[in-house]
Amino acid sequence: QVQLVESGGGLVQAGGSLRLSCVASGRTLSTLIMSWFRQVPGKDREFVAGIGRSGTRIDYADSVKGRFTISRDNAKGTVALQMNSLKPEDMAVYYCAARPLGDYRDHDNYWGQGTQVTVSS
Repeated sequence: QVQLVESGGGLVQAGGSLRLSCVASGRTLSTLIMSWFRQVPGKDREFVAGIGRSGTRIDYADSVKGRFTISRDNAKGTVALQMNSLKPEDMAVYYCAARPLGDYRDHDNYWGQGTQVTVSS
């Protein structure tokens, strides 16, 4: 079983930055494919960014490319999402996700509890 705990959400003005962190336990991070998803009320949870086990493979949703950066530190068991140039449409609950196999866009994951990101215009 994998436990994921996110932190770093909050309120920021449009154009600002936030850094989300996810701490994983229960399994060595280097064995997990990690992703960030987000969800707004009434909509499906959507993929934001994903990173392979070693960190060499990374993918982003088109809507965040050039503004968000995903990274991981396997030694510390953490994954981060640096979010710059935030827009009101980035406002959502952000979830950390982990899976041992498959693709980081898959939804069959271990999930964290989510952290709220609010962007004011």
